[in-house]
Amino acid sequence: MGLLNSFNEWRANRYEKHVSQMEEENKCPECYGRGFSVYPGNEYAYHANLFDCPGCSGSGQYSDWENQIE
Repeated sequence: MGLLNSFNEWRANRYEKHVSQMEEENKCPECYGRGFSVYPGNEYAYHANLFDCPGCSGSGQYSDWENQIE
């Protein structure tokens, strides 16, 4: 179980580093500041469906994302 624990710690540290980097840039960690998330519509279609980011409600700001998770 040591390998599994170290993998989980690595993932947690990586996520925290990502969140702190996005905080410095004032960008939402979920959408990287774009304000929308892309979900593929169909693997054969060229277009994709765009949805407002659920974390920041489409603003792309870190402060809005932080308020959503509280």
